[in-house]
Amino acid sequence: GWGCNFHCQDCQNWEISCPVNNEPWLGSQEVQPQSAVELAKRHQCQGIAWTYNEPSIWFEYTLDSAKLAKENNLYTVYVTNGYLTPEALDTIGPYLDAWRVDIKGFTDSLYRELAKINQWRGILETAKRAKDKWNMHVEVVTNIIPTMNDDDQQLEDIASWIKDELGELTPWHVTRFHPHHHMMHLPPTPVSTLEHAYEIGKKAGLKFVYAGNVPGHASETTVCYSCGKPIVNRFGYQTEVVGLEDSRCKFCGAELNFKTLGAERRA
Repeated sequence: GWGCNFHCQDCQNWEISCPVNNEPWLGSQEVQPQSAVELAKRHQCQGIAWTYNEPSIWFEYTLDSAKLAKENNLYTVYVTNGYLTPEALDTIGPYLDAWRVDIKGFTDSLYRELAKINQWRGILETAKRAKDKWNMHVEVVTNIIPTMNDDDQQLEDIASWIKDELGELTPWHVTRFHPHHHMMHLPPTPVSTLEHAYEIGKKAGLKFVYAGNVPGHASETTVCYSCGKPIVNRFGYQTEVVGLEDSRCKFCGAELNFKTLGAERRA
């Protein structure tokens, strides 16, 4: 889909989130929910994720699609900015398996400047509700932008909130900003900044912190926090599972909080 309910100055997908001037060359193709599910099954996909632009702005479509996906034993993922009401979450919650949410920073001024919104703490409440009420697998992404949200205080606050409210096994992805949209004047995030954020997350007690948008970086690999053995090897979009049995480390048995296919989410 197109569009977004945020207007982030750093948007990495601005061509589809702010498409007004680009519609002539973007083109479009309507895919009904049933067709989307059939397409996924035909290509032997294991699930459907709504991503790249904000799925909550085409909420009814994603709700209908999620219902059909679950009827067809497909997993479902919302990749979202998290800016929706508890009522909306509770409507679609029974049909979602995973909630991947952006926490862009941890101050009012950051959200006003970056996303052009004044009230952002509901994003935190919605993420916690997705986990606590609907037993979704939740992951957090922070796109680290030089001079805007790369200070220790914000990073420490984000990491501590994740640990305290979502749990130490919640993945935190600290991703590399690349100059886009209205922030072409800023440089790409230094890898050293991502590595520093990684250490902040680990110091806060998070077991799974990943540096993103840096293919080949050592932190792409999931390593068991208990025995140190590799669990999932990654390079960009390439993934190899090497140490997982159900949601546990096959070497030492530690619980890793992986959401595996066929696992029952709700009693």
